[in-house]
Amino acid sequence: MKVTISVIKADVGSLAGHHIVYQEQIDLAKKILQEAKDEGLLIDYYVFNAGDDLELVMTHTRGEADPKIHGLAWNVFKEVTEKVSRPRKLYAAGQDLLSEAFSGNVKGMGPGVAEMEIEERRSEPIIVFAADKTEPGAWNLPLYRMFADPWNTAGLVIDPSLHQGFVFRVMDVVEGKVIDLKTPEEAYDLLALIGTTGRYIVERVYRADGLLAAVASVTRLSLIAGRYVGKDDPVCIVRCQHGLPAVGEALAPFFTPHFVAGWMRGSHYGPLMPVGLKDSRCSFFDGPPRVVALGFQLAEGRLIGPADLFEDVAFDHSRRVALQMAELIRRNGPIAPAILGPEELEYTGIKETLQRLASRFR
Repeated sequence: MKVTISVIKADVGSLAGHHIVYQEQIDLAKKILQEAKDEGLLIDYYVFNAGDDLELVMTHTRGEADPKIHGLAWNVFKEVTEKVSRPRKLYAAGQDLLSEAFSGNVKGMGPGVAEMEIEERRSEPIIVFAADKTEPGAWNLPLYRMFADPWNTAGLVIDPSLHQGFVFRVMDVVEGKVIDLKTPEEAYDLLALIGTTGRYIVERVYRADGLLAAVASVTRLSLIAGRYVGKDDPVCIVRCQHGLPAVGEALAPFFTPHFVAGWMRGSHYGPLMPVGLKDSRCSFFDGPPRVVALGFQLAEGRLIGPADLFEDVAFDHSRRVALQMAELIRRNGPIAPAILGPEELEYTGIKETLQRLASRFR
């Protein structure tokens, strides 16, 4: 049986600024998804938050980009917005809903989407990653390290089933085009692209024999809306073990925090800090950017778990390092390299400031 895992998220309003999802929002989302499960549309579901983003994990047999599944997610976000966020005056209610009417697919309408249709293996461990206060390009480095870096993933050297490498599908989000690059042969070409995290984004990873290994959301909200409407807060699904990176290898890239775009007003660089669900609440300078990792076992589409993988004390060290990085880069205030470059800031209020000052240049 083919099973589809759909992870769809949206910022539909949050408590005390861009801080955390309100419990009533989660409760209503669960109620709606339970009704869909009772009706047979879903096999299973799980609802959680990453910072101020409401995250829906759904399993079903309808394939990727199915209008009924996407319509269900859209309805959850609209209902939560109208019945909880707006009556409670939660901040930025419905922020990620860029349209009033559902058009059959939430891609391009604001919510972030990562989906994969797979044949379950004998044992199917998956990790759902969700980040807040950053953009889809934040996955570029971790995915490269998981699937192409032998210093991170020992299986690339010692496991024959990984030895032939992986194919990375990279999307140019400005041109809307994709390219497939094979590692290790084209590793340098791949790095030449994905270092530009605001434009070239890893969308999928396949094993050399075609097995789908990972999929990430690639939506850039500012490119859709033409203005700053919040950062994109991406999600990612990674399959593990049995000819793929081990769970520990998939988590290892986050042990060493790296700088990502986003943070305060979507306009700054900050360290991506791995946290457990209880700490997925952004405060200091609306951050730092956070990432959570939920481990599930799939059993005929049922979600067994989750394990809150970053809650492990092993990542206490990573959190300390991330906070040190945050302190250092905040010393630069609104001066580069703490703040994003002009090509990113053009979607924020900086654009109006530059236009206002243009006539005074001489």
